Amino acid sequence: MKTNKILILGVTASGKGTLAFNLALSLDAEIVSVDSMKVYRRMDVGTAKPPVHARQRIKYHLIDIVEPSDSFSVGAFVNEVQQAINQIDNRGKPIVAVGGTALYIKALLYGLFQGPGADEQLRAELWARARAEGLAELHRELKSIDPRASKNISPNDAKRIVRALEVYRITGKPISAQQKQWDAPNVAHDWTIIGLRREKAEENKRINARTKKMIGAGLVDEVKSLLSEEKPLSKQACSAIGYAEIIDHLAGRMSLEDAVELIKKNTRRLAKNQRTWFKTFKNVNWLDIKPGESDKTVLQRLKGLL
Repeated sequence: MKTNKILILGVTASGKGTLAFNLALSLDAEIVSVDSMKVYRRMDVGTAKPPVHARQRIKYHLIDIVEPSDSFSVGAFVNEVQQAINQIDNRGKPIVAVGGTALYIKALLYGLFQGPGADEQLRAELWARARAEGLAELHRELKSIDPRASKNISPNDAKRIVRALEVYRITGKPISAQQKQWDAPNVAHDWTIIGLRREKAEENKRINARTKKMIGAGLVDEVKSLLSEEKPLSKQACSAIGYAEIIDHLAGRMSLEDAVELIKKNTRRLAKNQRTWFKTFKNVNWLDIKPGESDKTVLQRLKGLL
């Protein structure tokens, strides 16, 4: 396997960030974050950003690059990540990419599906329907015309549901049928892909523990501070798991205890969706992590693979 470009993927709370740091340290590499929420400044606790001491030892890319009031798309990610890769290549350093945002990982490995241009009138109509009829109704419609896309798109992912319906209405073809570059069995890329995998019960245990840790680390105060800023949070930022639930708590719509339980539930649902996505990825070298296995042992096993 090549060791100049390594991608570590895994579901949320799988331990991929720690492994990426340890591997980058041993290879004298730089780290590229493949995460749709770590791009936002001051959204630290709820996105589980690497700690300051880690970022002082290893150079990280695509963390803290936009304001929480800004939108950030997969297209913007592709532009930013290519710049980062070019910079690291020019320094002659290995690259360790790490993340769990499946759409961004797909774009990193296989390129970006552009699709037809936006139809603003149609898009506005679909958003209006989402508000009037509920997002679940649009997701059911998507399932009827494109079962494959509906399986890969979360029922809560309004932006991608609307885009999939928009593409179908414009072209008459399901969006999944048009993303052919992601289905090719031998897509050429120069990444060695490592996947972290744990038993579902162990993953759930880790999700619950991390949620508790985030609350203890000041997630509520972080959200309060973000809400007090002059510019309002973007739709993407305020819908992030951990932030959306605490926003509802601070607005008096639920207790903190209920918000915490909802964060756990929504994070488990995210992990389930990630597992579904990752099953479609090609050429992944899976590392099955045992409960209680040390970070050192996991690193040693990974280096054995490499």
